Amino acid sequence: MTPQGTIALIVIIVVVVVALIVIGIIFGRRRGQESNRRRAAEIRQNAADTTLTAQEHEAAALRAQADAKQAEVNAENLRREAASRQDEAAKHRADADEQLRKADKVDPDVPRTADVVDDRTAVDERPAVADAPAVDFGPEK
Repeated sequence: MTPQGTIALIVIIVVVVVALIVIGIIFGRRRGQESNRRRAAEIRQNAADTTLTAQEHEAAALRAQADAKQAEVNAENLRREAASRQDEAAKHRADADEQLRKADKVDPDVPRTADVVDDRTAVDERPAVADAPAVDFGPEK
C-alpha cells in the first residue's frame, strides 16, 4: 500500500468515525428530546391532577363554610325559640299566679287581712301590737 492509499484509508476511517459520532449525537438528541417530551407530559399530568385536587379541597372548604353558616342560622333560630318559650312560660306562670290570687279572694278560708305573695306564704299586714287585747270570736267548732 502506498502512502497515499494509507492516508486515504485513514481519512476514510476518520470520516466514518466522525459520521458515526454525528449520527449518534443526532439520535441521542432525538432520544433525549423524546424523553424530555414524555417527562414534560408527565409533569403536565401531575399539574392537572394537583389542580383537580386543589379544586376538590376548595369545594370541600366552601361546603364546610356553608355548613358552619347553616349551623349559625340554626343556633340563632334555637335561641329565638328558647326566648319565645321562656316568655310563654313566664306568661303562663303569671296567669297561674293571677288565678291563685283570684282563688284566694273567693276562698272563705283565706284571711282577708293577709296578702298572698308570689311564693304563696301569707303576710299579715296588721301592725304588731304587744298590748292589744285578745278578741274572742266565739267557740270553735
